[in-house]
Amino acid sequence: MRTVTAEEVARALAWPALIERLASTFRDGVEAPPRHHHAMQRPDGEATMLLMPAWEQAGYIGVKMVNVFPQNAEHGVPAIAGVYLLCEGRHGRPLACIDGSELTRRRTAAASALAARELAREDAETLLVVGTGKLAPMVIEAHAAVRPIRRVRVWGRNVEKARRIAAHYADCFDCQAVTDLEAATREADIISCVTLATEPLIRGAWLTPGSHLDLIGAFRPGMRETDAACLQRSQVFVDTYAGAQGEAGDILQAIDEGAFAFEDIAADLAELLRGEKPGRQSGEAITLFKSVGASLEDLAAAIEVWEQLEQQP
Repeated sequence: MRTVTAEEVARALAWPALIERLASTFRDGVEAPPRHHHAMQRPDGEATMLLMPAWEQAGYIGVKMVNVFPQNAEHGVPAIAGVYLLCEGRHGRPLACIDGSELTRRRTAAASALAARELAREDAETLLVVGTGKLAPMVIEAHAAVRPIRRVRVWGRNVEKARRIAAHYADCFDCQAVTDLEAATREADIISCVTLATEPLIRGAWLTPGSHLDLIGAFRPGMRETDAACLQRSQVFVDTYAGAQGEAGDILQAIDEGAFAFEDIAADLAELLRGEKPGRQSGEAITLFKSVGASLEDLAAAIEVWEQLEQQP
């Protein structure tokens, strides 16, 4: 069994190939049971263990174990850590143990970029990234692979972190840190939220017609990055219905407030990519993609890593 490092994962997962791998996997489908979600009480707060299995009908088998420690930010340590075990499908033998953190952040950003490829306006040029964690750089790179991004704005509670991210990409884009979140939201074509927020950051009143809102961070019912007005003003899409119904805090809390209904969701990614349901209705429409992550995405990314490594001499 091969051990695959974070550096090898990064080299193997070029954005266009990974995004297209996800698209074909969503279209074709895999077996993906609901992920196991376990709260763990730690000395400095609650953490979460996620177990995410998936397998092809006659092919690869995989499972990811992820630990989410929101309190790690206080110690300068990434909030997410994990591993992915990929097996061959004929006899179930392990092929590779893959760095799960790098796999997760790249497939997460790629899934949002895939949704933006289908939903954001083709002329979208300005990207606002809300959050300064490990996912923020990935979101910038992935969205730039599917839309003609020229301007990037980065907002975070820690302004210095936002400035560092902006400086890193200054040679690639007009990239700046911002402190006025409302103004930046009103000016953005794509707003991508990658936070662990439990209270709304983005308000529906701020959204400009034609914009696309990408929500990544709220992966538990008690978390949210937007108010209910964002959903009310938008065509709402999700990665999977099961994930949205069980864990999408932005959606579930809006439903609890009587401001949204699960039946109001326009489509999931599979329906969108298969052409079973329509996407953006007009250039003035506001689209919203809510992602909580799916084991299908991890399996697709792990297969892409493995097959890229196998092609190397």
